[in-house]
Amino acid sequence: MVVAPFGNKPVGRTLYDVWSVISVKELYYQHMEANTGSLFCFLSLMKIPKVNHMKNFNVNDQGFYGRFGGAYVPEILHANVEKLRECYLREMEDESFQQEFRLLLRDYVGRPSPLYYARRLSEKYGTRIYLKREDLNHTGAHKINNTIGQILLARRMGKKRIIAETGAGQHGVATATVCALMNMECIVYMGKTDVERQHINVEKMKMLGATVIPVTSGNMTLKDATNEAIRDWCCHPADTYYIIGSTVGPHPYPDMVARLQSVISEEIKKQLQEKEGRDYPDYLIACVGGGSNAAGTIYHYINDERVGIILAEAGGKGIETGMTAATIQLGKMGIIHGARTYVIQNEDGQIEEPYSISAGLDYPGIGPIHANLAAQSRANVLAINDDEAIEAAYELTKLEGIIPALESAHALGALKKLKFKPEDIVVLTVSGRGDKDIETYLSFNEQL
Repeated sequence: MVVAPFGNKPVGRTLYDVWSVISVKELYYQHMEANTGSLFCFLSLMKIPKVNHMKNFNVNDQGFYGRFGGAYVPEILHANVEKLRECYLREMEDESFQQEFRLLLRDYVGRPSPLYYARRLSEKYGTRIYLKREDLNHTGAHKINNTIGQILLARRMGKKRIIAETGAGQHGVATATVCALMNMECIVYMGKTDVERQHINVEKMKMLGATVIPVTSGNMTLKDATNEAIRDWCCHPADTYYIIGSTVGPHPYPDMVARLQSVISEEIKKQLQEKEGRDYPDYLIACVGGGSNAAGTIYHYINDERVGIILAEAGGKGIETGMTAATIQLGKMGIIHGARTYVIQNEDGQIEEPYSISAGLDYPGIGPIHANLAAQSRANVLAINDDEAIEAAYELTKLEGIIPALESAHALGALKKLKFKPEDIVVLTVSGRGDKDIETYLSFNEQL
């Protein structure tokens, strides 16, 4: 793999800052300014694929989905990322890894999660709607599928210290849970804004033995928590494993997280065969921030064009308001947290602060797998505003007796924007339960 030197002239940012959030435009200008010696090293920088007019939705050997992905990492993390890239498939495909992973998913997480036919919701929308109930997993969300797998991998790599970022807190709780199970040190970075609006999850993490560090930079949400986790990793590369909770970051993280979450679509295939006599739906619907639950939902259907893919991103207060996290609608090509993808940024290439009522969706980028699906028109991406998500959540609560997480509510909000045939089979993933969001829901109660 090629390492591209990028010069040693100061450009006004720390090494961590340049890797964390940077646009292609910024990257170009910095290269033109600083072209003597070597300060930053980026993997894959000179390997951005040429446009391939044959549609390809899978990751290639360099970690690209089409023109999205790769690994843009500072020199201090080069060895860590390379070691992970070299070993993750070998270790994850090892029979003993799979045995332990599958046993924990069954006996600890409680998988398979149910595929529930939502009769009253189906009647309202004139179609056949199934809900994939990831909210019924241990810890209340899909996140634990990934944390179990990555911590098993970290243990095999000899790492003793686990760090993580979290937005809504579900990834943080899942990481703290598995670290407690496996007796590993756990540090979770969480934006101060999210600490305040998700304090129940914060207390859960502390109860499980994790150290929760509030982040006060930026707008104090998920992006900023990720930045601080990266800074920690840069300072402790030898003994620390950074467990990313979504399909973001440098290769191999997006592919690794997608593979670990693919148990969702693996189960959907089996469950649909039992319930409908066929193993595929007509449509899959999932919310998308970074994109871990969406990747897991679509993984085994990504190349099956019989299946329509619908992704719901956070419209916030509206994509025209400037208070939004609708990356596909507004994003431009850039580099964020080690991967080339769509990023919400201004004309000067500076990252715009995202906004969403949902702490798990307010991210200014998107996983490269989903960026590629959108770019190649494989997925239909809808922006769901705060009020639409809240209304959809209350609708599910009243029709089916299920209180969804605010993230999942965005997927539910997509139903009103779509038209289905009565015979269509629609599978919508409820990625988490709404316990953590009760105070937010109650604050809107009088408006509904």
